Amino acid sequence: MLDFTPVRNKTLTYSDLCRDLTKTDLHRLTDEMIDTMLAIIADAKDEDVDFVPLDPDANDTFGIPEEKDLAWTIGHVVVHTTASSEESAALALTLARGLPVEGRSRYEVPWRTVHTVAQLHQRLEESRRMRHAMLDAWPDEPHLDTTYTPYPSVGPINAVARFVFGLSHDDSHLGQLREIMRQAHAGQSAAQATH
Repeated sequence: MLDFTPVRNKTLTYSDLCRDLTKTDLHRLTDEMIDTMLAIIADAKDEDVDFVPLDPDANDTFGIPEEKDLAWTIGHVVVHTTASSEESAALALTLARGLPVEGRSRYEVPWRTVHTVAQLHQRLEESRRMRHAMLDAWPDEPHLDTTYTPYPSVGPINAVARFVFGLSHDDSHLGQLREIMRQAHAGQSAAQATH
């Protein structure tokens, strides 16, 4: 997996991080990320999917106002991360085709509909398939000179960097997934100890 620390510390740009990456690398990195997320939730039980963790830092500035401070469940994190990476893959495809990026390309499965481990697995595997399909749709000679600037702090990025931007977002939620699983299992252990 890529180490995003230098980008987050602003000692390296996304463009520099991605300079030597190929489409084949993006396929491999996609599999590594999905496999990592599946490994984190490998011991999850259905009741863990709806478990609401303690998260005093919860602050979703992009969500609906009444859910701004809501702690996220495993299901919420999975649908959020997969939606973001699929959007990055779609925008990367647009750039690879030499077209300008206009607006967003995002759909997020409603998190309140996800209640089982089977649904988590289905969503992650569906996302894997979709990301690979979008990479496979790149032209044989992608237009890597076509760039856009999603945020001023990121600077101009091409198709490869835009795709990696989604993986970086996934990576930023791995610790959150691990912590939710830790709390869910600690809660189960405490409940079993009282019986």
